[in-house]
Amino acid sequence: MAKILVIDDNIDICQLLERFLTKKGYDVQTTISGKNGLDMVKKTFFDLIFCDFKLRDMEGRDVLMKVREISPGTQVAIITGYADVKIAVEVIKNGAFDYVTKPLIPDEIINLIERALAASKAGKSNTQIFTKANQLKNDSKSQKADSKYLKGTGAESKKLYKEVALVAPTSLSVVIYGESGAGKENIARTIHDQSERAGKPFIAVDCGAMTKELAGSELWGHEKGSFTGAMAEKPGQFELADGGTIFLDEITNLSYETQVGLLRMVQERKLRRIGGTRDKSIDVRILVASNEDLRKAVSEGKFREDLYFRFNEFSITVPPLRNRKADIEAFAYHFLDLSNAELNKKVFGFDEQVMDVLKEYRWPGNLREMLNVIRRATLLTDGGKMSVSALPPEIVYSQKFNFSDSDTDKSENKAHKLPFNLKDAAAEAEAEVLKKVLEEVKYNRTQAAKQLGIDRKTLFNKMKQYDL
Repeated sequence: MAKILVIDDNIDICQLLERFLTKKGYDVQTTISGKNGLDMVKKTFFDLIFCDFKLRDMEGRDVLMKVREISPGTQVAIITGYADVKIAVEVIKNGAFDYVTKPLIPDEIINLIERALAASKAGKSNTQIFTKANQLKNDSKSQKADSKYLKGTGAESKKLYKEVALVAPTSLSVVIYGESGAGKENIARTIHDQSERAGKPFIAVDCGAMTKELAGSELWGHEKGSFTGAMAEKPGQFELADGGTIFLDEITNLSYETQVGLLRMVQERKLRRIGGTRDKSIDVRILVASNEDLRKAVSEGKFREDLYFRFNEFSITVPPLRNRKADIEAFAYHFLDLSNAELNKKVFGFDEQVMDVLKEYRWPGNLREMLNVIRRATLLTDGGKMSVSALPPEIVYSQKFNFSDSDTDKSENKAHKLPFNLKDAAAEAEAEVLKKVLEEVKYNRTQAAKQLGIDRKTLFNKMKQYDL
C-alpha cells in the first residue's frame, strides 16, 4: 500500500484528500505544518507528498528541497492556488514530480499519483539515489569530483563511457538501449552533464506511465479550459526542458497519435499546447530509451519509421549487470554506502560468501534490483559484515536451481531439468534459510524473527510447516 503525506495549512484540503485517497486504497497522513511534515518524513518513508506552495510556516519550495535531502526516493507534488506557470516551472526544475492547481480535480489527482508511483517503480527515484551516492563517494575521495555516478572500471563499462564521451558534446539525438533497471536514465543524464547544455534543464519522461488521453497534455502542455478538468494553463515537459535535454524513456509506449505530434515537433522545433492557437519555438536535445529494438518495433507497426530515423542519429547499448561482473563488487559497496546513510546503519562490508553470491547471480533486474537487495540486506544486518542469511533466498540459491548467469541463454533448454516447480524451489530455499538462521542464533526465536524480518508467530508457523 503506497504511503501518501498531505501538507496543507487548509485543514479542509487535508481532510478532503485523506477521505478520498483512503477510499482509493492509499495510506494517507496529513499535517498543516511544513516543519511537522518534515519531521514525519524523517520517521516514515512516504511514496508521495502533496505539499501546498504557500504554507504558514514555510514555502513549498523549501519543503521540497528538504524532502530531497531527507528522503531522495519520495516523489513530491506541489499544490498551488495561483495557477502561475512560473511557479510550475520553478518547482519542477527544483525536483518536484509535478504540480496541481486548486480547486483539486479527483481524476487529475489519481492520474498524478499513478504516474508518480509508476515513475518511482521504473527507477526515476533511483536517479536521485545515484546523485546522493555520488556525494557520498566524493566525501570519501573514492571518485573524481566531476563524476555524478559510479561508472565501473570493467571492460564493458569502459566501452560504454567511451561512447558517452564521444557523443555527449554533439547535438545528436541518441537512442539508448538496455534492459529494465540497467541505468538508461543515468546514461542520459551523463550525456546531458557532459554536453554544452549542462546546467540547463534535464527532464525525464516515463512514456509508459502516461495514458493515451493525457500524453499530449503532459508533453506539449495545455491552456486553461482546453478540456474538462483543465482548470489552469500548464506547461508541458518539452516546454520545461527548453534550452536543455529531454529524456523519453520506453518510447515505444507512445500511441500512434502522440508519435505523429512528436514527429511534427521534432521536424519544426515548435510546439503548440492543447487548446492553444500559437506555436512556440523550442530548443531541446532529445534522448530516447527502449528495452526493445526500435527497428523491430518499426517492422511490427508499433513505431513510426520516420520518427525512428529522426532519433537514431547515434545509439548506445547499456550492458546488463550480469555482463559487468568486474564492477559488481564496486556497485555493491556503492549501494552499501548509500543504504547505511539512508537507514542509519553501520554495516562495513560483506562476508566473502556474500560477494561470491552477488557475482554469480544473473541480476535480471540489473542495478535497480541490486540496489533493492543491498538495501534490504543492510536493514537486516546489525552492524559488522553482511552475511548470506540477510540475502533473499532466491538469490542465495539461484545457482542450485540453474538460474546462474551462465545459463542465461540456455534457460529454456534447462528448465525441464529442474527437479520440481518454482514454488517448490522457493519453499526449499526458504526452509534452508530458516534453518541456517535458527542454527546461527541457537534457535532463539526472538532473535531469528528479528534477523529474518518477520514476527514470532510467522516464524513459528514456518518452523511447523518445514518441520524445524
